[in-house]
Amino acid sequence: MERTEANKVLRNFALRDFAALALLICLATLFPPGLLRAQTREEQILFDDANRERTQRGLSPLKWDAQLAAAARQHASLMAQQNTLSHQLPGEPEPTARARAAGARFSALAENVADGPSTGEIHEGWMKSPPHRKNLLDPQLNSVGIAVVDRDRQLFAVQDFSRAVVSLSVEEQESHVRAALKARGLAVSSDNADARRACQLGLGHEASHRPTYMLRYTSTDLTKLPDAIEKPLRSGRYHAAEVGACLPAQASDFAEYQIAVLLYE
Repeated sequence: MERTEANKVLRNFALRDFAALALLICLATLFPPGLLRAQTREEQILFDDANRERTQRGLSPLKWDAQLAAAARQHASLMAQQNTLSHQLPGEPEPTARARAAGARFSALAENVADGPSTGEIHEGWMKSPPHRKNLLDPQLNSVGIAVVDRDRQLFAVQDFSRAVVSLSVEEQESHVRAALKARGLAVSSDNADARRACQLGLGHEASHRPTYMLRYTSTDLTKLPDAIEKPLRSGRYHAAEVGACLPAQASDFAEYQIAVLLYE
């Protein structure tokens, strides 16, 4: 190969290597290493075991949650380092705070921890323990992140279960509630200034168009209207509505939506 061709080939390799390195740096910036890491064989086995138990009993299978898995891996690593089992080690945040810090959004959380020589014995131990079995088979929980860390051939395992809450913008939240009200025959105003003020300030504020009925509520499922709205709607008295969403005034480990609905005759 001539020197000029060899130099060209080396330059091409260098450019490809630089592009690959830049891509890895970009990914590492956007996603922490714990979120990028794929399931290990042991984690996949425990995930499959959990869903087999649930489907055999007519329960919906759990979805894998990368954020919960990242929180579980952090905790499993600490347990393995300290060679002990606990839901909260000294100096460590409690489980809901760990999951929230990892980016998970949820309205309920449960955790199983265990150690053992194999995934089979760990799963069997969870199923024989009433509180762990209850978490694993809870029909209200729909997501899970699992971590397994090996210490001298002893496995330390964590299952973090949650009822996941989808991250929605304020506009998307309002759209879901508007759709539910329209499905019940109400004319829903596109002007939401009064409803948003009611959501932020409470129901005692002065509205430009005083409603006949007002409700501010929190929910984790915007496809369903609360009974406090459904009941007055069944009276047939109300024919128009306005919807406003806002962020909760106080931060919480548990995710929920805050909504105000104004009803008009």
